[in-house]
Amino acid sequence: MTTVGYARVSSTGQNLGVQLEKLKGCDKVFKEKRSGVDAGRPELKRCLEYLREGDTLLVTKIDRLARSTSDLYRIVSTLADNGVAFKVVDDPTIDTTSRTGKLIMGILALIAEFENDIRRERQMDGIKKARERGIRFGRKPLLVSETIKKVKKLRKAGKTVPEIMRQTTLSKASVYRALSA
Repeated sequence: MTTVGYARVSSTGQNLGVQLEKLKGCDKVFKEKRSGVDAGRPELKRCLEYLREGDTLLVTKIDRLARSTSDLYRIVSTLADNGVAFKVVDDPTIDTTSRTGKLIMGILALIAEFENDIRRERQMDGIKKARERGIRFGRKPLLVSETIKKVKKLRKAGKTVPEIMRQTTLSKASVYRALSA
């Protein structure tokens, strides 16, 4: 049963000192200087991999751990699934070892789900409106009418498919598609 701390500041100009002081009683502390919005937080990843059943993860503030409510809930759910407790030093109500703390996490889970639903809805609305304005998604087509004309012209001039491929940088299949268009 190990108490593991995680401390993070957003930039190199900030100091971890205050957080490290609050996490002094931890058996091990992982620390990093990275933005919370940065999904690639290697020390957080190492910390989460280090934790074992019966351990407790301690952070000074909830925003030091997660980028959003849904991110927080995902992390805490993974901890719970692995039998790891979670506590926030500056907010004792967030403590998955107590009934109240579990209730708070349940409420946060509902908020996270609500946020995801709203985000998904906005995204679908945005995509629909973009399509209505004629915006196409995905890779730009290689076989536009000018390219098709060029391929056919080269073929008419007696060029072989490999020669056409070199001159147009199209694949063999694209050359054949252009010739049959």
